[in-house]
Parts: sequence; C-alpha cells; structure tokens
Amino acid sequence: MKVLFVEPPKEVWFIMGEYLPPPYGIIQVGAYLERELPDVEVEILDCNAMGVEWEDLSMYIIKTNPDIVASSSLAACNTYITAKTLQIAKKAKSTVFTVTGGVPFSAVAKESLMRYPEIDAIVQGEGEVTFTELVKARRDDTALSEVDGLTYREGDVVHMNHERQLIDDLNNLPFPGYHLVHDTVHKYHFSAMTGIKVPFGFVEGSRGCPHRCTFCTQWRHWCGKWRLKTPSRIADEMEYIYKEFGIKFIWLTDDNFGAGDRGVELAEELLKRRLGEDFLWFTQMRCDDVVSIKDSLPKMKRAGLQWVLIGVENPSTSTLEHYNKGIEPSQAFEAIQALKMNNIFTQAMIIIGDRQDTHKSVAEVRRFVSELDPDFVIYSVLTPFPGTEVYDEAKANGWIKDNNLFNYDMAHAVMGTETMTMQEVQEELYKCYNSFYGGWSRRLKGMFSNNELKRRVYWHMARRGILTQLRTLF
Repeated sequence: MKVLFVEPPKEVWFIMGEYLPPPYGIIQVGAYLERELPDVEVEILDCNAMGVEWEDLSMYIIKTNPDIVASSSLAACNTYITAKTLQIAKKAKSTVFTVTGGVPFSAVAKESLMRYPEIDAIVQGEGEVTFTELVKARRDDTALSEVDGLTYREGDVVHMNHERQLIDDLNNLPFPGYHLVHDTVHKYHFSAMTGIKVPFGFVEGSRGCPHRCTFCTQWRHWCGKWRLKTPSRIADEMEYIYKEFGIKFIWLTDDNFGAGDRGVELAEELLKRRLGEDFLWFTQMRCDDVVSIKDSLPKMKRAGLQWVLIGVENPSTSTLEHYNKGIEPSQAFEAIQALKMNNIFTQAMIIIGDRQDTHKSVAEVRRFVSELDPDFVIYSVLTPFPGTEVYDEAKANGWIKDNNLFNYDMAHAVMGTETMTMQEVQEELYKCYNSFYGGWSRRLKGMFSNNELKRRVYWHMARRGILTQLRTLF
C-alpha cells in the first residue's frame, strides 16, 4: 500500500511576498500514519518546493503509482486547487482512491462530495486517526462505514459516519514529519521577514481556542475545545527541527497562544536548551492576553520571540460585540505598547466590512489604526467562510454576492454592507492600506527602523509594489 500526499502548485498571497511554507498539515498526518502503519509507504510531493507544475503532476502520479492520493485544503480559496489535484490523480490512475480534509471541506463535507466527483472521501475535523484508519481499511479491504470522522462516496450515495472524538493528549502525537520533506526542507522560507536564506517552519503548540469569534472557522473545527501541548513538548519540537533540519525561524501555529504562565514557561524551557542567537519564533495572541502576560515578555524575547500577531479587529465596541470578540479597543493600545517596549515586531489584524459598516465607520478604523501605530498591519474584509457564524447569517439573509471560493482570501469583498456595495467595500480596503503605508514618513521610518524584521517588511512592501497590486483588486 502506497499513500501519496500532494501539496499542489499554489500562488502565494502577494501580501506575504516571497513565502514558501512547509505543508504542515500533511507532514503531521504523514508522520502519524508512518508510526501507526509502518508497512505503508508514505510519500509527500510538495509541488511548490520541488518545482512540479500542473502539467507534470499527472506524470508523477503515473510514475509513482500510489494507491491513495491525499491533498488537504487549509483555506477556502484553495478549494478548487485541491479538487483539481484529485481530478488529475483520477485521470492519471482511475483506480486511485482520493482523499481530502481541512476546514473548508470538513464544514461542507456532503455538499463537497456531491459537487466534486473526483473526491472519494473527506476526513472531517482532526485528521491523524481518521486518515490512518481509512488507509488501514483500504489496505485490508474492510468497510469504510466503521471509520469515524469520515464522509465518503459509495457509487452515487454519500455516507457520513459518526463524528470522531478528539485526541485526548496532543503530546502523544509524533513530532511533525519534516523528514518526509527532507530534500526540500531547506527551501521553506519567509523572506519578507527573515531573508530567503533562513529556513522557516511550523510547530503546533495547541489546537482550538476557548473563544468563539463569529468570523473564525477554527473553534467549530476543533469542536469548541482548546487542547494544549506542554511547554516542554513545544520546546522539544522547536529544538528538534532547529537542530535536525536547520529551521531557524518557527511559526508557532496556535490559533490562540493564551494567557497565564504558558509564555514564561515556554520561554524558560527554550532558554534551558541554549539554542543559538539565530533562533527566532513567532506566534499570535489576543490583545487582552498580551496585556495579561506583559511582565513575561522580556523573558519571551530573550527566548527568541521576535514577532507577535494580534487580533485587534476593530475600534468599534458594538462591532467587537457582534464578532463576539470579548476585548476592549483600549487593550489594543496597551498590548502594542507592551510589545514595542520589548522590541517585538507587532502585526495587527483589522477587519472591515461588517454589516453595519459605513464609509464613516471605516474612516474611523483608519484613524484608529494610525494612532495605534503597529509595526505592520493587515486589513481584511469580513469573509463568510463556510463553517462560521458569519457564513450562516449571511447565507440565510442572502447577503453573499460572490460564491467563487477562489475569492475567499480576505482580500476580495464577496458581500456588501447595509450602506456600501461590494465594490465600495473593496475600495475602502485599498484606502485603508494606502492610508497606513502610502505616506513617505511611515515608509521611511519602517525602512530604517532599528527593528530588523520591520526593516525587512517595509523594504519588501516597497520592492513588491504591494499598494499597486491591491489597487488591481477592484
């Protein structure tokens, strides 16, 4: 039995710049499969890293002759790319069994199987155990009906099995399978932040989130639960990929880093390991959590924390309440001040396009962000991702005007507000970016900042003409 995981050719979101991340989801599932079923041959084809284009993919599948081809979709905008990958697999080998998973397909599994005949099965929710049991069933020619967490096709009939229980202890998972992409691991990079020669990787410290923001796909995907690895286990994984694979810049992928002692405990674990000064890591936090752990930030900085993304979202208290965000606008100022005091690069995420938004309220967002003055800001439009409360409400009320999932990338408006058309929301997004990055004063301060990450980002923005590219979206 041979399983081929495929990370398909993808266009990188232009705001990210020169960015080639490892295919973390499939290397994690692949490592678990390899551990549990050692007789199964596991191979990962990362088309982006290996330079395999669409026209080469069919020949690769014919040459390697897998029994199962799996390709996951991390984001809704990649749905069609995943379907295309599995369609090519079917054409290359008609008997191959095709599988996908991830948030976009999990949220609408039955509908996806009905829409995409090239997909044989969808792993819903947490993938390691479900996918491994699927492979075992195919290997042993036993019924798929016994595999919890699986939705699959049988002739013209789609079956949805019982929901799978979540893994009790994430510490029992194998280390992520970077050995499965050993030949390309040196190619993964995030050059806007660290330069193209600094290897870049992911480590997962937790799954889920205790909060329930209405625009977020993750808390439903993880069944409303928040499960954490221990700080020592996270540090072990970071040390492992740093020493074994030379990965020096690590994105801790937690949807919510959390408050309490977790930050200082992780910092202490990392400091014990005496990793090199070239070891850097990045995570994302809520504003209120940053405020609550601000006394831990100096130690976290010494342990390699260089960059924090915080979900500011909006300055309007009513909009934050509508998002079920549970923070106050004032906490954004306190959080950013605390991060800057420790010379930690600060990225703010802002959302426009709420149903109540007007030209005036978006202008207030721009004023607020200018006063907030983060090192870097990404504005996004409110996007009704399947599997979110925003989607449920927008679909029920007929607000969604663009159903092309390719545009569900938070940079394309797919619905308007009560007072703004979809086109006007798109124009407001450009105005937001232009107001923050368009002035020479802020540009020059960024390009000559004493924070190395900030300097890199602003030079990247200038060289890549990001504002010009944003202008072409409408």
